[in-house]
Amino acid sequence: MLLDEVEKAHRDEMNLFYQVFDRGFMRDGEGREIDFRNTVILMTANLGSDHIMQLLEEKPDATDADLHELLYPLLREHFQPALMARFQTVIYRPLGQEAMRAIVEMKLAQVVRRLRQHYGLETEINDSLYDALTAACLLPDTGARNIDSLLNQQILPVLSQQLLAQQAAHRKPAQLRLGWDEEDGIVLEFATEEMQ
Repeated sequence: MLLDEVEKAHRDEMNLFYQVFDRGFMRDGEGREIDFRNTVILMTANLGSDHIMQLLEEKPDATDADLHELLYPLLREHFQPALMARFQTVIYRPLGQEAMRAIVEMKLAQVVRRLRQHYGLETEINDSLYDALTAACLLPDTGARNIDSLLNQQILPVLSQQLLAQQAAHRKPAQLRLGWDEEDGIVLEFATEEMQ
């Protein structure tokens, strides 16, 4: 079970987990037992993420012990000690440029696959687009989830609009080159053939 951003939960909600951690089950409002014995519970929190970023900027080779020492007071201040004693804390470091580039490549590969399946369109992606998207995803506030936002709000709408314009002009795009320009943003170049 995944509980995302638990630092936003009310303390009383977190207290419910004492039952789960101690006895392996929880009772609902009607007294029914909910069995958690074969359940892995993952809780995420963004507590101290700004502290982690700052420390890693100053000391990129900081050890996990350094990070634990930095975060433990923040965690202890937010979560009750009895609950903290039942946690196994894992600190995630921010993704580096190489990992972020791999995520961007996977997401754009999905777009290429969809274009091939639905339109028979062969697509080439210029390194400038990979670089621009990777740089945008390295922002500490958004991270890798920014790629979905950029695709769905900026790239795919422009691409859809251009594909519709090609079809309205009775041209069938055979190839597409996607790139990025600092002034113009997303750059699309179609190689087309006239439709009968």
